[in-house]
Amino acid sequence: MFIQTEGTPNPSTLKFIPGCDVMGRAGTANFTTPEMAARSPLALRLFETEGVEGIFLGDDFVTVTKVDAKEWETLKPVILGAIMEHFTEGKPVIEAGMDDDDEDAADGSIEAQIRELLDTRVRPAVAQDGGDIVFQSFEAGIVYLRMQGACSGCPSSSMTLKNGVENMLKHYIPEVLEVREA
Repeated sequence: MFIQTEGTPNPSTLKFIPGCDVMGRAGTANFTTPEMAARSPLALRLFETEGVEGIFLGDDFVTVTKVDAKEWETLKPVILGAIMEHFTEGKPVIEAGMDDDDEDAADGSIEAQIRELLDTRVRPAVAQDGGDIVFQSFEAGIVYLRMQGACSGCPSSSMTLKNGVENMLKHYIPEVLEVREA
């Protein structure tokens, strides 16, 4: 198994591409503590590496965020080994029964329109950088989004939200007045 790595706009985050499905069409999963990762044997295994502070699982990639005190040159080989062992052993990425907090948004509401635009125009581009932007809520003209993976804590994430996502949503949905990070 050959695992590719890619840098992300966030210098504390690296994207690992194992060449196979990670989450596939099941969505994404974001873990910032080992306790949150209880249902993911892969994330738990990665959290065993000293210096790992976040795991984001995408359709075909794993994004790992490190603490500032650790260097990628020491962490990267350990993480590559853990990912390779996990997949060659055939273990599940997420154990069956994981709750999915994504609601059905096919009802034509403003929230559904926002989700559709995010899913088709924003999330695929953000996934290329090893992250995700997840809809939280829409209240009084304000869209609240949660940044995950490489996007969480990235220096350019606020610019992405304001200049990219906010402008696009305001263009297509006049009811949107502002976008904020949740």
